[in-house]
Amino acid sequence: MNLHEYQGKELLKGFGVAIQEGIVADTPDGAVEAAKKISLQTGTEWWVIKAQIHAGGRGKGGGVKLAKSLDEVREKADEILGMMLITPQTPKEGKLVRKVLIAQDVYYPGPSEREEYYMSVLMDREKAKNIIMYSPEGGTDIEAVAEKSPEKIFKEEIDPAIGLQAFQARKIAFNLGLSGQAFKEMTKFVFSLYNAYLGIDASLFEINPVLKTSDDKIIAVDSKVRIDNSGLFRHKDIAAMRDTSEEDPMEVKASDAGLSYVKLDGNVGCMVNGAGLAMSTMDIIKLSGGNPANFLDVGGTADAERVEKGLRIILDDPNIKGILINIFGGIVRCDRVAQGVIDAYNSIGEIPVPIIVRLQGTNAEEAKVLIDESGLKVHSAITLQDAADRVKELVS
Repeated sequence: MNLHEYQGKELLKGFGVAIQEGIVADTPDGAVEAAKKISLQTGTEWWVIKAQIHAGGRGKGGGVKLAKSLDEVREKADEILGMMLITPQTPKEGKLVRKVLIAQDVYYPGPSEREEYYMSVLMDREKAKNIIMYSPEGGTDIEAVAEKSPEKIFKEEIDPAIGLQAFQARKIAFNLGLSGQAFKEMTKFVFSLYNAYLGIDASLFEINPVLKTSDDKIIAVDSKVRIDNSGLFRHKDIAAMRDTSEEDPMEVKASDAGLSYVKLDGNVGCMVNGAGLAMSTMDIIKLSGGNPANFLDVGGTADAERVEKGLRIILDDPNIKGILINIFGGIVRCDRVAQGVIDAYNSIGEIPVPIIVRLQGTNAEEAKVLIDESGLKVHSAITLQDAADRVKELVS
């Protein structure tokens, strides 16, 4: 589950991470009131207006603006709210901005130069370790840095059984070229950030930029936080932060129905029981010249109700030209699944695209008879290759 910048910052602050203070607003007048409150809290006289969407690169798309007066706060908030913000991480049509964060200006003058860094915490599944990845080239696309200057990307591996060690935090500060008070602030920042990552069951923390202010404070100016869904049962307060308006409506609908669904760009709808079988099904469709339109795992109880919900979700995609249902009858009997497909078809009514059903396992022969004698526009297949070839034939 992804969080907005303002939500991520509040969580970070709760673990002692120094942040750029801000207040979220959803109207121009609300933005002005937020700016007034931030001024009272921090003394700032300038404000940064930041679009709140689940995507990076907002500044390049016009979603981050500096305001030097309350009139400018209202004007720039009005410009950003309601815009379709297009960045390298949004769909082609962009994302609708419903909220803005009114943040304090932290780029104030002082005795030393300001510096921007990149820092993220994530898991390396191959090594079964957490990773702190960081770079002195903050405030820019980290992908571009990795491509052009890979020597400026550093990684610190952390054994979860031991935890982050003091020498590792000091090493990070040293590699970023810090000294004095800024060095001490960075080591504290790294520990707080890592503790936050563990404490909320995050799968990713990305701070770009981490700012060294002109008076040697270390502040998270941005935050990208992704929560591991498997840990949300431990964090009801974080689960309540979910913004479904930022998610694909079909994925939200599938989630509410208890189905695992991910939308793709193809035209062949897939309904499968089991994640591994789903991946294999998508692979063979691709190898046969087709293009899968989704990942949909209906689970081990592929009854009529779940099959109907799955079919309705798949059919909501206007790009669908055919549907492949591939079920292995282990726990569930294939004849019950076949009856479920028939019942779902009759409940939905006329389905405008061909459906290929491949059922293997317990009572597979009985299932094929049910499908073949149903009188519906449903085609049965024996092997997975047969099913994929049939899909290609019917949708091409």
